[in-house]
Parts: sequence; structure tokens; C-alpha cells
Amino acid sequence: MICAIHQPQFLPWLGYFAKIAQSQTFVFLDDVQYKKNEWQNRNRVRIADGWQWLTVPVKYKFGQKINEIFIDNSQDWRAKHWQALITNYQRAPYFRDYRDFFQEVYQQEWEYLAKFNIYLIEEIMRFLGLKKEMKKSSDLRVEGKKTERLVEICKALGADTYLSGSGAKDYLNLKLFEKVNIKVIFQNFLHPIYRQNYPGFEPNMSIIDLLFNEGKKNLSLLRGRENRTLTSYPLP
Repeated sequence: MICAIHQPQFLPWLGYFAKIAQSQTFVFLDDVQYKKNEWQNRNRVRIADGWQWLTVPVKYKFGQKINEIFIDNSQDWRAKHWQALITNYQRAPYFRDYRDFFQEVYQQEWEYLAKFNIYLIEEIMRFLGLKKEMKKSSDLRVEGKKTERLVEICKALGADTYLSGSGAKDYLNLKLFEKVNIKVIFQNFLHPIYRQNYPGFEPNMSIIDLLFNEGKKNLSLLRGRENRTLTSYPLP
């Protein structure tokens, strides 16, 4: 069984969903330290002259875990997000297909960031036709730090293969996986080029950019031939 593990991010980019598509079980790593100014509370959407951040304001203290982070609803972030989507995507070919869903999302008041992110990811999976076993690391109650924690999650789930992002090659302790006979494969995501609502192409946008512009064709772009995984450890 192929297991992938990643922090629950806010409206993640295409590579995140390609990773889900290539796994059999996906684990939200929700009980590790929250990282400020990364992707857990913000992502990028396309605008006429490039891109802009959509940021979810949070109440944050250093050392808190992701699943402990509260959303700061004293700020009018939901109205700002919704207006940004209307302004930049109302003429996108498939925006109407998802408009009601996102309008309802932004009409609700959300308390916890992780719960909000996981809800959005799982609903977008449904739009993409992705059906996978989804887990939260906080429910598995495993111990350890860094690579050891990833190994323990894989063991708890009975996984024989761990699917990692390519950026982890520099810091994963692959010998810990080898000791318990878990194979490691690295994602080889090559960003597809698709139509966007403005001239030119900006890569690395939130998945909603693909969703609004390509509709039901989007999963085929994530699963294209160029986005297969590469087995890299242990060597045969």
C-alpha cells in the first residue's frame, strides 16, 4: 500500500492533489508544529497582472500544532476571499459549476484552521473524482520526530511504500525506512500548462485556478504521463 503524508494546506496547489492521486492512503500531518508564512494558511490565485495571496488570518503562538490553530474571525477575511474569487474568476469557463459551493463555504464561520483546510481538500477531491483512504496523524497517536514519525505512521497503517515529495530528498533519513522494509518513492511532478483566465501563464496557483478554468478535465492533467512517480530507494 502506498502512503503519502502532508500537512493540511489551504487550497493547495496542483502538485498536492497529484500526490493524493498517486497514493492509496493519504495522511494529513495535523499534529506537528504550525509554520508561519508558509502554505498552511494561504495560497495564490491568478489576477490580471500576475497573482495574489488569499490568506486566512490565524491566532498563533509559537510552538502550537497545526490542529491547535484558531482562525481569527475578528478580521473580515471571508468577504475579501469571496470578492477576490468573483473579481478574478467570474468569467472563467467553469466558475459557475463551483460558485455555490464556495459561496456557502465563505458564508460559514470556521473555528479551526486544520478542520477548514481538510474540509476544502476533501471536497475538492470529490470534484476531481479522487477516492482515497484519508487519515489524520493526530488520530494515529504515533511518536517520533521528522523521518521517524513518518516511518511510524507508515507502520501504523501497514504501508509498504512511502510516497514523498521530491523536496524531501535532502533531509529524509532513508535508512530508517529501509530498516523496516518500507520502499520510498519520490513524486516527479511536472506542472501542466492549461488555459487561465488572463493572458500568459502563471504556474503554482491554488488548485481552484485549474478547477475554474478546466472543470472536469482537470484530473487528467494531474494524472498525465509526465507526473508519474520515480522509485529511488531502496535500490534494486
